[in-house]
Amino acid sequence: MRTPRPGHVTSGPYAPSPAHREFTVVSADGSELHVEEHGRQDGPTVVLAHGWTCSTAFWAPVVRHLADDHRVIVYDQRGHGRSPAVGPGGYTTTALADDLCAVLEAAGSRAVVAGHSMGGMTIMAAAGRPQMRERAAAALLCNTGSSRLLHESTVAPLRAGRLRYRVQKAILGSSLPLGPVTPLGMRVLRYATMGPAAGPEQMEACARIVHACPRRVRASWARGVLAVLDLDADLAALDVPTAVIAGEKDRLTPPVHARRLAEALPNCTGLTELPGLGHMTPIEAPKTVADAVAALVRDHLTDRPAPDAPLPARSAEKEMS
Repeated sequence: MRTPRPGHVTSGPYAPSPAHREFTVVSADGSELHVEEHGRQDGPTVVLAHGWTCSTAFWAPVVRHLADDHRVIVYDQRGHGRSPAVGPGGYTTTALADDLCAVLEAAGSRAVVAGHSMGGMTIMAAAGRPQMRERAAAALLCNTGSSRLLHESTVAPLRAGRLRYRVQKAILGSSLPLGPVTPLGMRVLRYATMGPAAGPEQMEACARIVHACPRRVRASWARGVLAVLDLDADLAALDVPTAVIAGEKDRLTPPVHARRLAEALPNCTGLTELPGLGHMTPIEAPKTVADAVAALVRDHLTDRPAPDAPLPARSAEKEMS
């Protein structure tokens, strides 16, 4: 039997570094989340939430930039990576918020939280939760939006209107298998998700991660969150200092979303639009994203956890065997 290829590249600048600790966190509905800890155990804590069809591996180059000075927590959203899939009722923004809050509790200290795409939606969905108010010192929203995703996405090369909306809904919500990673598949993925200057290593890194996402999980999140997203009312509760990053060539969440977020957020620290880049800026420009996270840590996170700080009593964590 042929051994399946791992869901990420295994060498080079986009390959994940070994975590010094891996564990499982249990969310409010019993769903289990795979969590990894990287970097300095005595450093300020950063929690990174990946987007739709991705995994902890997506953050690998950003983690590499942050690890020398920060304690970096990454986790697989439910159904992605090494977090088990859930039932149809579990693919909601409420579930995303529950999961982030469980991870923040397990982190055991205040943190800067950063989310890419659906990870940014996760942060917005959790904005009013007590755990966010207690644990989140600042936030970064990267290549994301709060509503009207399918109306304003430009993945389908059609004029804005009902036809483009329906085509994009069908594409994103499809459960058809993506198949193996091929040169053609990487070119298609670059068109949909990356800027025109994305290199072969970046394209393969993204393709391996996206193609590894189970097709039913991919379709369930698209239908349960992306197609019906409306988090506009939650933005007022996200009152921690929040930075916003957009890619100029982002087809999935065009910069219009980031501009609306910057206007609506109560405490936006700035909007950065990256020329020529697409939706996958943590891989297309990892140092820029890492620098934005580090700036939020420097400016807004002053307490540092002691090494091996005990987890809070409310956390539901179990060590992986």
